[in-house]
Order: sequence, then C-alpha cells, then structure tokens
Amino acid sequence: MEKFAFVLHPLVVADFARKFPILNYVPDHWIESAMKRVKAFKISHITGVHSPYAEAEGWFIACPLTAKQMVNLPEEFVLDKITEACQLAESLGAKIVGLGAFSSIVGDAGITVAKRVNIAVTSGNSYTVATALEGTRQAVRMMGKDLANANVAIIGATGSIGAACAKILTQEAKHITLVARAESRLESLAQELFLAQKATITITSSLQEALHDADVVLTVTSALETLIDPKDLKSGAVVCDVARPRNVSKEVSRLRKDVLVIEGGVINVPGSVDFGFNFGFPPRTSYACMAETMILALEGRYENYTLGRQLSVEQIVNINKLAEKHEFSLAGFRNFEKEVTKKEIEEIQHLAGCHSLPIMPRG
Repeated sequence: MEKFAFVLHPLVVADFARKFPILNYVPDHWIESAMKRVKAFKISHITGVHSPYAEAEGWFIACPLTAKQMVNLPEEFVLDKITEACQLAESLGAKIVGLGAFSSIVGDAGITVAKRVNIAVTSGNSYTVATALEGTRQAVRMMGKDLANANVAIIGATGSIGAACAKILTQEAKHITLVARAESRLESLAQELFLAQKATITITSSLQEALHDADVVLTVTSALETLIDPKDLKSGAVVCDVARPRNVSKEVSRLRKDVLVIEGGVINVPGSVDFGFNFGFPPRTSYACMAETMILALEGRYENYTLGRQLSVEQIVNINKLAEKHEFSLAGFRNFEKEVTKKEIEEIQHLAGCHSLPIMPRG
C-alpha cells in the first residue's frame, strides 16, 4: 500500500467553518487570531485510490492559515506552519506530501519546506498545467475555435504556472499576450520564449488591454481578489481560471452567457476513493495538484517533483503520461464548484454564434 498526504488550508475564514460549523457564529478576526495558534491537524483519512498497477491511502492535513494570512504574516512563521503540517503527514506514514493552494507558493515555493522534512514534497503544479491546457484545448474546440488561429492571453504569465503554460502554448497558438504587473519580468520571459516560439508575442501590464481581443484566457495569478469582470471579455471567449482564490468574478458567469468559463484541473481519480472530507467537488474527483501527489505515490516515485518557481516542460509531459498510465483523467468542465453542462455549453455557443469543432484524439 502506497502512502501520501496533502496539505490543505482555508482560502478564507468561511472555509474553516466547513469543518467546524460552530465558527459561523464567531467574528472573523477572532477566528484569524486563534488560527495562528492552532497546530496542524489531520482532517481525514483518504482510502480507495486504486489504479490497475497499485493502491494508495492518504491523509488530508490542515495548515490553519487563510490565504490572506499566508501572504501577510511573516514568511518564516508561515513556513514553520507548513513544515509542521508536513511533519504531521510524515508521522502518519506518508512518503510524499503535496502542498495545496498558497502553501505551494510561500517563500521559495516548497524548496525550503522540502529541506526541513524527511519525505518527498511536490506542489502539484506540473499536472495542474497539463490538465489546464488539456481542458482549454477541449473548450476552445467546443466554441468553434482553433488555437492555431487564436489570440491567447495568459494572466499571471511570470508565475511558475503561467510561464510553463506560455512555453507550451507558444508552439500552438497564433498570438500570445503575456500579462503581469512587473514589466521587467515580462520582458525576460518574452526573450526566453523568443527563439522557440511559433506564436507572435506581446507583453503588457494592462489586464483590460489584453482581454479586449483575447479569444482564449488562462488566468493563473496569486491575487486575493477577482480580476476579471463581465465587461472585460469579448463574446465567445474561453476562460480557464486556474487560480485559487478565483480570478474571474462570479458576475461573469451570471451576466455573460456568451462566454465559457471553466476551472482548471478537475480530475477523475481511479478506484472507489473516499476523501472523507467535502471540499466542494463531486465524489471521486480532485484538484490536479492533489492528483499529482496521488500519481507519484501510485508510481512509487517518492521524490521531490514539482518545487520552486521554474516548471520543467519535461516534468509536465512525464506526469501527464503517468496520469494516463494510472487512469486519471479530466473530469469534464466545472465553474464555481458546479458542473458546466452540455446544455449550458450549447447555449453559450448559440449566443456567441459559435459552432463546435470535433475533439481530436490525443497522441
């Protein structure tokens, strides 16, 4: 039996109340103050992860800090809390631990944490990229578009996930706009991509400017607030929101019925998995970052895999191959914790004047 663990943390205070409902009646600032003093704890025991080649069990471990606290509290304090969660995973018998949400981006994106524990560590970002791109390709074809003729905007392009998406999509898209706040880092990324690119590339720090003509949007920032509003998008656009918290306002789905918004990286997990905890997904599905941890465990690859701010295209390709081997797969489209149905997609196609293209076989 292979063994893994995954570190979760509440994005906002309200998430903490999902585990402890009584906290719905306590002021947020009291909860945040108390959370700083709470030690990491086990949320649930995960069973039933079973591929044709191996079986695994695991644990969800809570690092009781919100996204806002992880960004604003002293870095060393936050790293200590994440390390504590990983050490608890180790004590339970896990041989690899995945870092979820903001725990994977604090400091040096897992490198320091990995040095402090005696088990393997991964952020899960390699499989997050692979599945976000796979989902985007499918959604683009459903909306009657072709990446080879599309204008693509990558929001948060200088982050690890954004840069990896850019490296891959420059081989597939017609034109790519890289968007981030730091123009010097954008220029460095554009220069890195220049020699290998097929797409033409522009850079900008203006989000609205990039979105105005974008057929396809991948948004992967670490912003704590929503960035994309209904007025920002062109009709028929495909938006893949990989960020946590979400970069796309709920108002986009409510008011823009001519735009397809999907979440990146919702994955079918093989076997009769029971997570023992409701994190808002249908049974037997998970985030891609969680799935990467399970895939590595099933493969017996107890090694530090995706760490730091530079993602390897080779690692992305390899984890995708291992996912196929162990029968992990994309679980359709979701948006704000709800399934995007075939009927909804057909309505979006109709309003945007789109006609779907056939989904081409992979490989």
